[in-house]
Amino acid sequence: MGRAKYERPDRRPAVITGASSGIGAATALTFAAAGYPVALGARRVDKLDEVAAQIREAGGEVAVAALDVTDGDSVQQFAVEVTEALGDIETVVSNAGAVAPGVIAEVDSERFSRELDLNITGAHRLVRAFVPAMIARRRGDVVFVSSDVAVRARPFMSSYAAGKWGLEGMAHALQMELEGSGVRASIVRPGPTWSEIGTDWDVDEAATVLNAWVRFGLARHPHFMKPQAIADAIAMVVAAPRGVHLNLIEVSPEAPVAEPAPAPVEDRA
Repeated sequence: MGRAKYERPDRRPAVITGASSGIGAATALTFAAAGYPVALGARRVDKLDEVAAQIREAGGEVAVAALDVTDGDSVQQFAVEVTEALGDIETVVSNAGAVAPGVIAEVDSERFSRELDLNITGAHRLVRAFVPAMIARRRGDVVFVSSDVAVRARPFMSSYAAGKWGLEGMAHALQMELEGSGVRASIVRPGPTWSEIGTDWDVDEAATVLNAWVRFGLARHPHFMKPQAIADAIAMVVAAPRGVHLNLIEVSPEAPVAEPAPAPVEDRA
């Protein structure tokens, strides 16, 4: 028997979770501009509608459905709705996540658990909802949006760090399990990025967190990336030709370009 031939369809509907703002919204717009039908999921449907309106105005195809990845029934209902609207889902971008500051010994364990559920188990619920059908079709892409805290933990963000470490562990195991299936699981690991995450923090708490980054050498310079940089990386992963698996992409903000040193003054004495 010969090796099964992978044929990528012309129509590649893509699901983007956490699509109401930031990296998710930028990814949805980027995918739509590249010709992907996109399904947007998040709890804030009004914000999804705003992103969808931009896509439609530009001639793109889009579906919107409410999604809470911490609720198994919500994930299953979302999967049914977007598949009915767009057809078989070829790509899933698992991007939903949240972080709040706090001292590990003081953070309420229920809050800690909720954040782990969002960042790890929520991603697993998406895998359960979409990946079995991909395996049956012998094609598909799943992209997990992680964070550099998965390899460089940051203080006062304990549950987020634990969640992203766990997310990458699950993704690496999934990569091995999917090998030979025609389905690729990939990780995009952003560094500091401007988004709505952190905008609801208390100002003093935010200052404490950022100062700690500097203290422990976790902020070498002040530059943050725009969400578009991460969206472009995700699009590159999914657009990679068959036979190529971009299994891990880390995207970091470039440091400010240093001013050239002044030319030495010639001594004419």
